[in-house]
Amino acid sequence: MPKTPNLFITMVTCILFACTGTAQQVPKTYVAVKAKGQLTIDGLANEVAWKNAKWTSDFIDIEGTLTPKYRTRVKMVWDDTYLHFYAEMEEPHIWGTLKQRDTVIFYNNDFEIFIDPDGDTHNYMEFEINVLNTIWDLYLTKPYRNQGNVLNHWNMEGVKSAVHINGTLNNSKDRDKGWAVEISIPWNVLGEASKGAVPPKDQFWRINFSRVNWQFDLENDRYGRKKKENGQYEPEYNWVWSPQEVINMHEPERWGYIYFAEQNLQQDKVVIPDDDYIKWYMYEIYRKMIQENEMENFTYPPKEIKGKSIVVEIKKELKGYLVYTKSPFSGKQLVIDTDGKFIEQR
Repeated sequence: MPKTPNLFITMVTCILFACTGTAQQVPKTYVAVKAKGQLTIDGLANEVAWKNAKWTSDFIDIEGTLTPKYRTRVKMVWDDTYLHFYAEMEEPHIWGTLKQRDTVIFYNNDFEIFIDPDGDTHNYMEFEINVLNTIWDLYLTKPYRNQGNVLNHWNMEGVKSAVHINGTLNNSKDRDKGWAVEISIPWNVLGEASKGAVPPKDQFWRINFSRVNWQFDLENDRYGRKKKENGQYEPEYNWVWSPQEVINMHEPERWGYIYFAEQNLQQDKVVIPDDDYIKWYMYEIYRKMIQENEMENFTYPPKEIKGKSIVVEIKKELKGYLVYTKSPFSGKQLVIDTDGKFIEQR
């Protein structure tokens, strides 16, 4: 069993100290096209569907400024049954030790997927995989900042995955080129976190990717995470597709936008909805409120978004506070409720 209680406490502590009030950057976007033909999940991505799919931009450090030591990039396609992922990672030292499902996979170098179908920051999924094709899949009812439930024993039933190694595994005497993962997640599993139709044709989902990479030590020619002189582990590198701007993957409002198209579509033809620009501003305020632990007298200036002056209001409720405004673009009432969930109302 994974050592989840201490792990989750550590995550919550990191989150409380990582909240910032800085303006959010525009997240990355990607067009996932419907696959033509069958895919064989073998980690090789030799099929025509993969050859026609475009790469994401290269991953960047989680805070969005530093260029990682090794390249990481992803492709996505979908069909009527699965959402497919292919990730390619440069790595001169390929190693892994964890073989039990649902152990804490990011204690090895790993690749991670985060999926929030409805974009409301609640009820989202996390999938982690290491070079041994060992999986950790989780369902989170809320981000850690909102003290939600983490369903560690929940599984993505029917998921298929494979790893391809371009080099040798756990051999410290040579240098490798990298490893790749191919993953297929059934829509009927992903639909458990979505109120909409699956596949979500011509719609956006919020998704992000992370790669955890550790410095290593060798003991009797065996790899392990590098330790400091005081015996504590050196911090890991966190490389992501769409920058989080903080060292915390569990701020879903910062994740990227995946658009599901049935035919090839130019990237510049896909436009993030105007209301989402307001949503990012609202979460900027919300995170600042959490950071300062100041609700009663909290104020924030209006902000011009796409030529409109947006005034966000804060309302005291019986159980907490609402952050809300009316969109000048859609006419909808946009709300972050007392539990941190994003809601759109007509």
